Amino acid sequence: MEYDPIKRRLGSVFNRTPFLRKVFYSLLDLLLLRAWHVKKELRLLRKKSFSGKIRILDAGSGFGQYSYRMCRIFSGSIIKGVDVKQEQIDDCNAFFNSAGLHERVNFETADLVKYNKPYCYDLILSVDVMEHIEEDEVVFNNFFKSLRKNGVLLISTPSDQGGSDTHDHEHDEVHGFIEEHVRDGYAIDDISRKLQHAGFGDVEAKYTYGVLGSLSWKFSMKYPILMLGISRGFFIILPFYYLLFFPFCAILNWLDVSFPHKKGTGLLVKAYKK
Repeated sequence: MEYDPIKRRLGSVFNRTPFLRKVFYSLLDLLLLRAWHVKKELRLLRKKSFSGKIRILDAGSGFGQYSYRMCRIFSGSIIKGVDVKQEQIDDCNAFFNSAGLHERVNFETADLVKYNKPYCYDLILSVDVMEHIEEDEVVFNNFFKSLRKNGVLLISTPSDQGGSDTHDHEHDEVHGFIEEHVRDGYAIDDISRKLQHAGFGDVEAKYTYGVLGSLSWKFSMKYPILMLGISRGFFIILPFYYLLFFPFCAILNWLDVSFPHKKGTGLLVKAYKK
């Protein structure tokens, strides 16, 4: 399934007012398991690594929800969001201007394969991006060069254990739930090796979306998206669907975030520049 048309439909609903946009961000924080994991790691980084104002790159900023979250977690910090899609960049700049955050957060169109700002950032966040980029090692090199000394790269991406919800292979093509992915996902050894080759000294990687988390993803994201892909009429049913299933999914999300996993369909990776 192509995910981008569904995202555009959602954006058209929640972009009508700044209030609705903030509601949208809150809903994403509640429903997306990856957001639970990312927020937890960002708060840990604030306590352990970054006590003052820092410069942050949101690499593949999308709707801007993580930029919005980070400007609240890292008070006073300066955040740059980049994405290849001009429509999303324009949309994010318009919202952050209306929210009075434009002095701290701004967005620009950029291709991560070419984006390189030497010694500019203390923290780089990349959520659901690397699975879309063929030249991943080039991007990892750019990330390393763009970080300052003691900077941190935080990545959330699918693992090779079904992270793209891939069921079979035919003629060496990936057939997954999200058709825009260029790879099934990463093995921990693979992404760790690539990051170390780029220059990162310490790399910490762990599985997310264990058995319970993957079950939550199906009920909170996969099935609703499939319904919206069939007809826009499901927007009417969606609030009632979530009233029924969200408490169940929230418990599963909490369990997934609270306990380690021997395997999982997602990866959370931290890499440090010494």
